[in-house]
Amino acid sequence: MFMLYMVKKMPTLPCFKAYDIRGRMPDELNDDIAWAVGHATADFLNTSTKPKTVVVGGDIRLSSPTLKAALSDGLRFGGVDVIDIGLCGTEEIYFATSHLKADGGIMVTASHNPKDYNGMKLVREESKPISGDTGLREIESLACDFFATEGRLMIPQKPTVPPSMVVAQSRGGKDEALKGGYTEISNLTAYIDHILEYIQLDTLKPLKLVVNAGNGAAGHVIDAIEQRFIDASVPVEFVKVHHEPDGNFPHGIPNPLLHDCRQATTDAVLEHSADMGIAWDGDFDRCFLFDEKGQFIEGYYIVGLLGEAFLAHEAGAKILHDPRLTWNTIDQVSSAGGVPVLCKTGHAFIKERMREEDAVYGGEMSAHHYFRDFAYCDSGMIPWLLVAELMSRKNKRLSELVEERIALYPSSGEINSKLDNAQVAIDRVLSVYKGKASDIDYTDGISLDMGAWRFNLRSSNTEPVVRLNVESRGDQELMEAKTTEVLELLRE
Repeated sequence: MFMLYMVKKMPTLPCFKAYDIRGRMPDELNDDIAWAVGHATADFLNTSTKPKTVVVGGDIRLSSPTLKAALSDGLRFGGVDVIDIGLCGTEEIYFATSHLKADGGIMVTASHNPKDYNGMKLVREESKPISGDTGLREIESLACDFFATEGRLMIPQKPTVPPSMVVAQSRGGKDEALKGGYTEISNLTAYIDHILEYIQLDTLKPLKLVVNAGNGAAGHVIDAIEQRFIDASVPVEFVKVHHEPDGNFPHGIPNPLLHDCRQATTDAVLEHSADMGIAWDGDFDRCFLFDEKGQFIEGYYIVGLLGEAFLAHEAGAKILHDPRLTWNTIDQVSSAGGVPVLCKTGHAFIKERMREEDAVYGGEMSAHHYFRDFAYCDSGMIPWLLVAELMSRKNKRLSELVEERIALYPSSGEINSKLDNAQVAIDRVLSVYKGKASDIDYTDGISLDMGAWRFNLRSSNTEPVVRLNVESRGDQELMEAKTTEVLELLRE
């Protein structure tokens, strides 16, 4: 049933961001908005694909089941058949949308945000992203319309889980049943089949791996991979940390980019004398690697490593990378006979450019890794599988695979600064260094090549911060000194 309230038309919904939908529950995002998003998505997709089917799934957050149910009702009210793949990670939605040849997919997740947040990530056919420049603003506008029809607000009562066939009041005031169907399936087997195609199981040597799901959604995938390894007599042992899914996040929000979130993985690697540690964010579309010493490996150096791994099988292939830190990737890819391609930061830009270039792989220093044969989407499972295979093939520890590259191109890692006026601060930095730079690039923020060192400054698309990255050519002290110098100027 639906309730009617007098409202003013809403010009925007604050949960709509540059790349996805995300907000605090329930004031910025709730079941009512989720229903409107579902209906709006059905209308939006209908303008181009006449959709019949949309895949939905949700992470382990406590609000995800009801949000997903309301979203499904909205889709079905718009005439779309819903396929619900249940508890999953974002990449499982990407895979299912492409594999099942659905017209779209929506993942209910807030990834690494605080536990009172939730959100949605949307794709269309072939798992092409729906973001600010490719339809998300249109969906927002349509969703706002559903909140104000003839001066009245139409919001659904809390739906059941799974959504039941309820009689709804349509936008025109006419009663009619939900027009779309609803099916629950498991797509896990097909997904595991696919990601294991990226490696040869018989090449894996005895390895002990610490896997930290952070009480997020990664655990069930690790369990499935573990069973495949057992069935195939693959000598890989898993040490599981914070493995059970728990939307209360008893050990903190899973975000290994934060230093405080890394200690449990480091401790487990050292305690169990493991060969590698792997930690994920909540929806496991990013993975973070730790070497056998428990040391966190910056995602920047994994990009070059994976690029080289792909080039061993596809000579001359194109490898995409973002502008924040570049020298190591360009050197490593070029030396391996590949073509490095610079692309603006952000999943929508990377995926679109990869399609244009037919790039085999793309990587961001933020630990997003994209694969051509994974519908050009990012995966948090494929990277560690490839690294484990690389360690086995080369008979080297992870530290040995990256330590030379880190020495050649030491980097600061990303440093965030909250500033009252970001543009004024960036302009101040630019005025000091512009005349001394041998090259200035504006692909994403500003990147200045100072000869022996370089830096990138960019404003975040999702947070009120300015992000700084600095690297040098083989000079750790210079990199550290210039990082301090730029930060002081930026925060002046």
